[in-house]
Amino acid sequence: MKRVKPSSLQDIMRIAKEAQSSCETDLTDLIAERVTRSAEEIYKANVRNHSEYHRDITSMLDDIFTSRIIGYPSMLLLLACVFWITLLGANWPSAILFRLLFSIESSLANVLEYSKAPEWFIGVTVFGAYRSLAWVVSVMLPPIAIFFPLFTLLEDLGYLPRIAFNLDAFFKRVGSHGKQALTMCMGFGCNAAGVVACRIIDSPRERLIACLTNTFVPCNGRFPAIILISALFLQSDIRSAASTGTTVWLLFSVFLGVIVTFIVSWTLSRTVLKGMPSAFAIELPPYRRPQIMKILIRSFLDRTVFVLTRAAAVAAPAGVVTWVLANTSFQGASLLLRLVKVLSPLGNAIGLDGFILAAFLLGLPANEIVLPILIMGYSSGGIMVDMESLSALRGLLVSSGWTSRTALCFIIFSVLHYPCATTIWTIWHETRDFKWTLFSALMPLGLAIGACFVVTQVSLLLGII
Repeated sequence: MKRVKPSSLQDIMRIAKEAQSSCETDLTDLIAERVTRSAEEIYKANVRNHSEYHRDITSMLDDIFTSRIIGYPSMLLLLACVFWITLLGANWPSAILFRLLFSIESSLANVLEYSKAPEWFIGVTVFGAYRSLAWVVSVMLPPIAIFFPLFTLLEDLGYLPRIAFNLDAFFKRVGSHGKQALTMCMGFGCNAAGVVACRIIDSPRERLIACLTNTFVPCNGRFPAIILISALFLQSDIRSAASTGTTVWLLFSVFLGVIVTFIVSWTLSRTVLKGMPSAFAIELPPYRRPQIMKILIRSFLDRTVFVLTRAAAVAAPAGVVTWVLANTSFQGASLLLRLVKVLSPLGNAIGLDGFILAAFLLGLPANEIVLPILIMGYSSGGIMVDMESLSALRGLLVSSGWTSRTALCFIIFSVLHYPCATTIWTIWHETRDFKWTLFSALMPLGLAIGACFVVTQVSLLLGII
């Protein structure tokens, strides 16, 4: 260690704290190493024919999944497989649900008209609340019903601790903790759950970094919009949303979130949250045979139902608010159009428009309702485009000024923008600090605006539409 001549009491205290942190980290690593070696020695001394049992199934699989050469490609392959199976399996159930729920909408509207209900009441209940709810359920339920069991399967197999083990070196370099990888995995399902999972990190500084950056992991509520927009604009074939191209763009959104997580963690750990990274000693559990029924029940009740209920609880009120804004006029223009007019200059500067920013603003309660609100805004609260008619939906967006650049900026903004209201409330509940809670909302928003602005200006300079 380089000797530094202290010039004040503050320098002495700072040097002492750095030395203490360094010693604690080294000591924890040394203890973990010695315990592991002692266990191996006891095993070899007391187990007969230990050489026959040394190469068990766990050791052989760990040679693959924790290898410096094969470990990272295997993680990417498993992630790609999970997304591909989710997209492939959710395609036709979503179409069936959409037809069923929107046929009920027609019957409900006819019943209210026959009952001579006021037109505004039919608009609020049917074309506002029910239509938004039907869209969220039909688009969101099939993907999460497939994604969560697959995620729970990897968890039950014992693979998730291997992800933390593989990524520990990266998190340590950016001044964070290896367990943050586990909280990010939880964030794929719900960022609020990922923030709660940050409790497994002992260091308050590293736990706060994990809480503030979990929003960059695309949650399941953002997947449907990313899937649909990439299928419509960023691939040649729009007939199937389960194509390889859509999977690639979904992986792009995940990698974008992970890269930004590393950058922001590195920046925070060297500015407002300075400190030495704490030691991370993890005992990799043996691989287990998955309990299929337990996985299905746990993933459905604890995750699928929870997330869908939360989305449905905010979808109906948000649909009502959107319909009211679109159908309430003030001085010759609807309130929604006035909001769009205010947001249009910023939206145009970052490759979006006022309708898109208004949809994200009104979609603050839950990310799942951003796309339904956007479509209702473009159609002025009238007809929501049939999900099965991808060409018709693409035509609506193109007629509203969308290009491939708009789609790319939409995906980037969707990944990086502020967390939903539930996640913001959860961050406040975990930190009990208003300043950090406000920072957790404004910091991602600033990054999203900056990233979209750079992409827009670079594409304009290069002449790319």
